[in-house]
Amino acid sequence: MSSQEFVFKQFKIHQDKCAMKVGTDAVLLGAWVNAANVKTILDIGTGTGIISLMLAQKSQALIDAIDLDRNAYMQAQENIGSCKWSDRIQVHHISLQQYAINAKHKYDLIVSNPPYFVDSSKALEESRTNARHTDQLSFADLLNGVLKLLGPGGKFHVILPTKESQLFREMAEEHKLYLTKLTRVITRTDKPEKRLLMKFEFTKKPLEEDSITIEQDERHSYTDQYKELTKDYYMGF
Repeated sequence: MSSQEFVFKQFKIHQDKCAMKVGTDAVLLGAWVNAANVKTILDIGTGTGIISLMLAQKSQALIDAIDLDRNAYMQAQENIGSCKWSDRIQVHHISLQQYAINAKHKYDLIVSNPPYFVDSSKALEESRTNARHTDQLSFADLLNGVLKLLGPGGKFHVILPTKESQLFREMAEEHKLYLTKLTRVITRTDKPEKRLLMKFEFTKKPLEEDSITIEQDERHSYTDQYKELTKDYYMGF
């Protein structure tokens, strides 16, 4: 398989134009989200379009995918244009901030694999920097966009590193957007948790909490748990 493309069971991702390639975070989030009975979805920072495609595969929803980066927008257009669900996915070259001002309706489900580095060295390539750092989409802007665009009974799903997730949770709950499901992501059995998959809702509920381990050992053998989660997508599972 070329490094410029990634082949899944029901779609293909070209990634030659996009700064951020297909990664485990996006696959985890796309596979983890429950999109059953959802009619409208917003994918914030779509990148290659991978999460929109994963959600289109397992739902009948109409999906809007947005990205500020022009190369990412063009890449998502290419990937979505060649998939079997292209009539249900619309890609927009726009910032979340502007999209939230212009939008005429609210969404049943919002999903984002957002930039999260706040205090760290930055990549030399500008587009990669924007994809990884919060300069152009701060947590406050992300949260404000979600608050404006999420319907009253809607759900917001996001993946973040452990430290940053705590900050985002505190900010969200200050605005009465509550964490209702949390999955701790452990890359390997002998490693600490690295990411948190989080679901937020406007209704406060008892927190549903679990964990998932990706690899069994340093030989990169995947756990049955990870295979089960991603089996509808990865070719090898």
